[in-house]
Amino acid sequence: MLRYQADRRTLLTVGIYFIVAVTPWLYWQQLNNLQIAAWVVVNCLLSFICATIVHNTIHVPIFTKNWMNKVFQIVLSLTYGHSTSAYVPGHNFSHHKYTQTPKDAIRTSKARFRLNILNQLFFFFIMSGDILKGEIRFVKKMYYERPQWFRQYLIEMIIVIGLKVILAVINWKCFLLFVFIPHQYAAWGIVGTNYFQHDGCDETHPYNHSRNFTGSFLNWLLFNNGYHGAHHMKPNLHWSLYPEFHEKNVRPYIHPSLDKKSLLSYLITTHIYPAKRIDYLGNPILLPKPVTDEDWVSDVKVDDHRTDMAGAY
Repeated sequence: MLRYQADRRTLLTVGIYFIVAVTPWLYWQQLNNLQIAAWVVVNCLLSFICATIVHNTIHVPIFTKNWMNKVFQIVLSLTYGHSTSAYVPGHNFSHHKYTQTPKDAIRTSKARFRLNILNQLFFFFIMSGDILKGEIRFVKKMYYERPQWFRQYLIEMIIVIGLKVILAVINWKCFLLFVFIPHQYAAWGIVGTNYFQHDGCDETHPYNHSRNFTGSFLNWLLFNNGYHGAHHMKPNLHWSLYPEFHEKNVRPYIHPSLDKKSLLSYLITTHIYPAKRIDYLGNPILLPKPVTDEDWVSDVKVDDHRTDMAGAY
């Protein structure tokens, strides 16, 4: 059933998420404040990990049978609080195709705080409005051009929103702590990765367009999402193959400053001390004048991107 056996860990991780998400509801009356805080933290982490799985899945569906991929997308939608299909528009058709240009809804030049740490912390909030606008325009286009994709999106949204309403009615405190906050954290985290993966890179260069983090623990935990250059160069490559591709096709050609071992070390030096917003060559980043997003939705020709349409085929 699985295209790649490595996705047994994908399924296991999703299963663990639901166990961890449900357990505090069952023991709510017995939990003290410290235990509640611990459950919230773990739920946030697992929801974010599942968001990376969502990212991987919209590029490479894990099952050989399409109906199973459709069902799995619904399941994944419940792990991070939004339609899995909705991840496609802004990511596949805007960010990947038009990286760091006015047609990229999540280009890092939109973040313009003097304190660099604020750019990282508020990146999601700066981008969310434009991401939503692009999603709505794309969904309207799919309503006419690809009804099966639209139906999948609609099913995912109805189930996600419906379940959230039910859970909020049953126990609003549990909903807030173990559903709403973790899902918001997942969305904040997965959008925020774009900032440290691309800010100060050269989108016109065949290799220096993305920043990579090759630490083994990080990539084990986040399904190799640290190998971002490999992902941009070959978006439909399965996540389990990123390290090998990176070693053969990225590392020998990329600028050394974009091939980092530790994400934590990078975040400390760029956001805490000395906290300078510099490009990969070490020069201060000179931001271009702010421009409004250019329309990318009208450029989408669905039949030219069949493998990029999660849940449609």
